[in-house]
Amino acid sequence: MPVDRDVRLQEWERRAQPYLFIASIVFLAAYTVRVLSPGLSPGWYAFWESLTFVSWAAFVAEYLARLAFSRDRWHFVRTRWLDLIVTVLPLLRPLRMIDLHERMQLRREAPGLVLEARVMLYTGLAALLLGYAASLAVYHDERSAPGANIRTFGNAVWWAASTLTTTGYGDATPVTARGRVIAVGLMFVGVALVGAVVGSFSSYLMRRFRLEGER
Repeated sequence: MPVDRDVRLQEWERRAQPYLFIASIVFLAAYTVRVLSPGLSPGWYAFWESLTFVSWAAFVAEYLARLAFSRDRWHFVRTRWLDLIVTVLPLLRPLRMIDLHERMQLRREAPGLVLEARVMLYTGLAALLLGYAASLAVYHDERSAPGANIRTFGNAVWWAASTLTTTGYGDATPVTARGRVIAVGLMFVGVALVGAVVGSFSSYLMRRFRLEGER
């Protein structure tokens, strides 16, 4: 029955979350070691590379399992488009944190101030993790590119921070094709994430002042 499929899908998502969280940490840690430790021996490099692909395979398997449990698979793909994107591009998985929080936490009854605080926390954490992942990806591509000015991981973090906040000083800019694609994506996501944090914080303050004034 359709209801049974919905229940099974929700139960699968609930049970899979701890394992996906662990897989996400493993993936980011393995990718970090591979990027920031270029002097790894072939054996250790193969080990961390294997961890990267195994954790990525876990994301793919989890998505396919949820797709199998869904009663309307085309509807699932269309409505869960973010899940598909972060499965194909696992460095974007911090974005799924916001979607999961909205679907599994905000549906519960809670005071407005609590919800706004949660939005700020989850969105801010997603922005930090996404900026870190973008820094790794850009540094990986730019550090040996001819004419690049992002030669250290510190340069990459500075670039990601200025891009996420839409400051754009221009002192550190990607020169490779993939680096620029990452930059464009980070610009759009940065506007959304930073705007959400600022908007939620402003709403939080306004609601807080209103409650204080009513006492």
